[in-house]
Amino acid sequence: MSTEDKDQALRDHVVKLLKGGGAHANLDKALGKLPAELRGAKAPGLPHTVWQLVEHIRIAQWDILEFSRDKDHVSPEFPKGYWSDTAAPPDAAAWDQSVETVHKDLKAMQDLVADPKTDLYARLPWGDGQTVLREALVLADHNAYHVAQIISVRQVLGAW
Repeated sequence: MSTEDKDQALRDHVVKLLKGGGAHANLDKALGKLPAELRGAKAPGLPHTVWQLVEHIRIAQWDILEFSRDKDHVSPEFPKGYWSDTAAPPDAAAWDQSVETVHKDLKAMQDLVADPKTDLYARLPWGDGQTVLREALVLADHNAYHVAQIISVRQVLGAW
């Protein structure tokens, strides 16, 4: 296998990982057919609502994406800036916007990884050793973890 073929294979694998599926459920699967009234419901024994988890995925994913491509990006305050202050979305439009933004930013990270002009291994000059490859893998891992939490909330609420 040539170097170019290996590079393309890696990009393809990472994009597939980012999309979810395979060993991990994706966000659409986790949110599918969730009744609107349960978006902000607190499941006994679990720390977050589905809304809080969706918002956390959105904010953290945006932060990872922007850090990966913008030297001037400023991350939110950790940890407070990565979580919603409210248990439930203010309205259906806020829910739809959050989910849409997760999809849009996830696609942007997939595109960044898929672009042959992106050096997956080069250290980001504004970081402390991070690479686009590392950031993409962190993003995929982070999303998979919190998507699984969404499923757990739904299971405890009896809506899975």
